[in-house]
Amino acid sequence: MKKITSFFGLVFAALNCLGQDLPLSGVLIPGEEWKVVAEGYGFTDAACADAEGNFYFSDVSKGQSIFKIDNQGKISDFVRNAPKISGLKFGADGKLYACQNGAKKVVSFEIPSGQMRVLAENVDPNDLVVTRKGYIYFTETSKKQVTLITPGGEVKAADTGIGKPNGIALSPDETTLAVSDYGGTNVWVMRIETDGSLKFKEPYMTARTAPGKSDASLDGMTTDTVGRYYVTTSLGVQIFDPTGRISGIILRPQNKSMVSAVFSGPGLHYLYVACGDKIYRRKTQAQGWVVTESQ
Repeated sequence: MKKITSFFGLVFAALNCLGQDLPLSGVLIPGEEWKVVAEGYGFTDAACADAEGNFYFSDVSKGQSIFKIDNQGKISDFVRNAPKISGLKFGADGKLYACQNGAKKVVSFEIPSGQMRVLAENVDPNDLVVTRKGYIYFTETSKKQVTLITPGGEVKAADTGIGKPNGIALSPDETTLAVSDYGGTNVWVMRIETDGSLKFKEPYMTARTAPGKSDASLDGMTTDTVGRYYVTTSLGVQIFDPTGRISGIILRPQNKSMVSAVFSGPGLHYLYVACGDKIYRRKTQAQGWVVTESQ
């Protein structure tokens, strides 16, 4: 364990010595605010983007479809008969992967046919990521577990012990997996080994809490091309630089639960969030990224 910790320590110390401070001013654009792009839903979640900047989401409470918002702002039903989706990601194979929380399944959808395939069942999936190599990691909050589906289809525990594992994200180089603890204040990071196993687990980021609260309600998150982490919390989107230091907080657009975020829109420069009954976005100086076959 000492070797492992020292590896991370050397990397982080090197970054600190270089003085690579990434303040909030490097993300925000003066005059740009949150704007509503979709409303009238029950409980929006599963923020997701494709390489063209189209945005996808679900309505966990009452929706039966995966919805799409294209770059012109048009909203459509992208995949029908897909209720209770709490997490979405495109894979390098072009398939859309989903946590079907209500049905206790992780599934994939062929695009454009929408044909569904069950990858894991009798699970309690919350959110997921898919690597370019085809490893699928998803959080099971009730089990305090991060679960792995290998490219060969094996389903097994990859990590246990985080209080309420919820949001999950990859670093841009796909060497690091980050998991938020909904019941605490930390985002945990682990190194992804070549066989998909997880090592070197550390409570790497510490979120701010609301006055009188002991936890930050850490939920869904995303990363940008320079390695910043954008984590949805009870206060808003808390942003951390690659060394784990907090850069700042973008306050939530309305006083409702904000549960997932992703960069989407033209050039992947727009930060989209699922917040209660609405989807919001704001233009930023940052740029998101998605897993593609060409990477």
